[in-house]
Amino acid sequence: MMIEVLKSKLHCVEVTEANLKYMGSITIDEDLMDAANMIAGEKVEIVNNNNGERLETYIIKGERGSGCICLNGAAARKCEVGDTIIIISYAMMDIEEAKNYKPTIIFPKNNRLEEYSYFME
Repeated sequence: MMIEVLKSKLHCVEVTEANLKYMGSITIDEDLMDAANMIAGEKVEIVNNNNGERLETYIIKGERGSGCICLNGAAARKCEVGDTIIIISYAMMDIEEAKNYKPTIIFPKNNRLEEYSYFME
């Protein structure tokens, strides 16, 4: 049996841009992507702590070291600049693998990795 489990999470990052005119997605600083074990094109769930909105989209690689978290297209209507969001990715695996899997969870400070907490549950 295959189940979907938490693969990685960027916890409480701040939206730096919302670009309604751009084709839908989320642009994430490449440093944050690497730290959270996320890749361009990966499907993610976005949870907005400010308004409760939840949405799914895919990742576009942002400029390394920029701290960029930009909601694009229709997603820009769900989040405003300054909102705090959680970015979650999931993976499919068999139940036995899932029992021992340790997700990557990153707690950046000010969307940067200079000071952050990292742990695998």
